[in-house]
Amino acid sequence: MKDDLFLELETPGEVRKKIGELVKLMRKSRKISQQDLAESLNLNRQTIQKVESGKNFNIDTLLLIFQHFELLNTFADFIKEQGADFNEIDSLY
Repeated sequence: MKDDLFLELETPGEVRKKIGELVKLMRKSRKISQQDLAESLNLNRQTIQKVESGKNFNIDTLLLIFQHFELLNTFADFIKEQGADFNEIDSLY
């Protein structure tokens, strides 16, 4: 049985919603408020609220949050792995 957090996602909106849920889980696991997280990242509380509710947010905000929760290297590793997979494809030219 798949974990609810990792169900197949079909739209950018669904992905944003799941990212928001993940951010909220991470924040709550550390017992910090939206305001505390926002202040530690030099953001406002509404920005954190937008992320957690799956509304549009920018990549810089997401990367700051990943860095705060020590996930930036994990995300970077994922990007490297994906890049390596695509590099194995023979050129179309």
